[in-house]
Amino acid sequence: MRFARSKRALRLKTIDSCFQDLKDSRLMEETYTVDEVSDMLDGLQVLVRGEVEMELINTAHTNVLLLRQLFSQAEKFYLRLQTDISELENRELLEQVAEFEKTDFKANSKVNQESSKPKLAPLNEGGVSELLQKEISRLQEDNDKLKARLRTLESQAMSALDDKSKAERALKDLQKSQGDQQSAIHAQEITNLEGTVAAMQADFEKTLNANVASQKDLQDCLVSAKHDLLRVQEQLSLAEKELEKKFQQTAAYRNMKEILTKKNEQIKDLRKRLQRYNVG
Repeated sequence: MRFARSKRALRLKTIDSCFQDLKDSRLMEETYTVDEVSDMLDGLQVLVRGEVEMELINTAHTNVLLLRQLFSQAEKFYLRLQTDISELENRELLEQVAEFEKTDFKANSKVNQESSKPKLAPLNEGGVSELLQKEISRLQEDNDKLKARLRTLESQAMSALDDKSKAERALKDLQKSQGDQQSAIHAQEITNLEGTVAAMQADFEKTLNANVASQKDLQDCLVSAKHDLLRVQEQLSLAEKELEKKFQQTAAYRNMKEILTKKNEQIKDLRKRLQRYNVG
C-alpha cells in the first residue's frame, strides 16, 4: 500500500503539472473564443487521459508482478492458493482498506508507526516456509527413527536365527553322542553273548566228543541257550527303546526342545513385526 500510495501521488503531481503547463502556456490573454477553449480542453484531455491510462496499466501490471512472486513462492512448497474475484469489488472491504490507509499511513506519524508496529516476516525467511521446513525436519526425524527401529528388528531376527541354528546343532550332537554310546553298549553285550554262545558250543562239542550218550542233553542245552540268546536280544531291544524313551524325558532333552520352541516363536513374532513395518 505504501508503494501504491507513492506511485499514485507521483501520478497526481504529473496531472497537476499538465494543468499548470496549460495555465502557463496558453492562458496568456484575457478573452478566448469557443474554438480556442475547446482546443485547449481537448489537448488537456489527451494529456490527462494518457496519464490516467498509464497509471491504471502500470497498477495492473504491478499487481500481476506481485501475484507472480507470491505464486512462484507457493509453487516451491506445493501450496494451493485460491482467489475470489468478487471480493475485489466488495465495498465494505474496500472502505476498510481505505480507512486503514487513512489511519495507518498518515505522513506526520509515519516514522513513529513504523517503529512501533510489528512487521511481517519475509516469505523467504519465515512464515509458511519456516513451518514447512519444520514439518520436513520432523518427518525426516521420524523416518530416521523408523529406519533405526527396522535395523534393530533385523538384527534381532538374525540373532534369533543364529541361536536357533546353534540349538539345533547342539541337539543333533547330543542325540548323536547318546546314539553312539547306546550302540557301543549294545555291541559289547552282543559280543559278550556271542562269546558265551561260542564257549557253550565249544563245551558242547567237547562233551559230544567225550560222551555221545549225552548228545541229546547237550542239544537241548544248546537250544535252550539259543532261546536265551533270543530272549536276551529281545530284552536288549526293549532296553534300547526304554533307554531312548528315558533320554527323551531327560532334562537336557526337554531344555533343548523348549529352547527350540521359544526360538521358533520369537522368529515368527519378529517376522510379523517386520512385515508390519514394511507395510507401514
